[in-house]
Amino acid sequence: MLKLTKKADYGLIAVRHLAEHADLGACSAKDLAEMYGIPQEALAKILQRLVRSKLLISQHGTNGGYVLSRDPREISALEVIRAIEGPLFITSCKSEKGCSTSLKCTVREPLQKVSRTIEEVLSRLSVWELRESGEDSSRLVPLAASGTPHSPPAGGCGPPADHPTQANRGLEWATGVEDELVRIEVSGGGNYGK
Repeated sequence: MLKLTKKADYGLIAVRHLAEHADLGACSAKDLAEMYGIPQEALAKILQRLVRSKLLISQHGTNGGYVLSRDPREISALEVIRAIEGPLFITSCKSEKGCSTSLKCTVREPLQKVSRTIEEVLSRLSVWELRESGEDSSRLVPLAASGTPHSPPAGGCGPPADHPTQANRGLEWATGVEDELVRIEVSGGGNYGK
């Protein structure tokens, strides 16, 4: 089964949040980690990778944190995943040189076609579309109980203080991607092995 790592999940969650709450300014790794129940140290490293890949901008100072470097409609889920994980491989033959069964393998080409299809879907899925999923993360509030540091007047990155509390909402976009893969498979005739 193809599965993204937790690092990729965390990166997509953070980027989705930054897209959804761009109007509230920069968001710190600490604030994002608290809102989504993500380990802060791991998230900080992920966000730095996204900065090095020029998908995020790191702002320093009192109201510092991270913001998207481009319009969220121009950043694909694939770009985020590759920045964090590197190239996607669903088979080891694509990542390992000199596979001992490569000359006799009967599934290499069909699986590579599946891999390309997944990459195409992820490349067409923008961060903006992640924001539009069925889950409403605007109802998130920080897990910390002190004040409302994430309200717009305080210059924070979270949702307005008047939204109801709901902690640890995950990024649930897999169903949309799954539907897209089924649509591609059906429209392509399903001739993966031919």
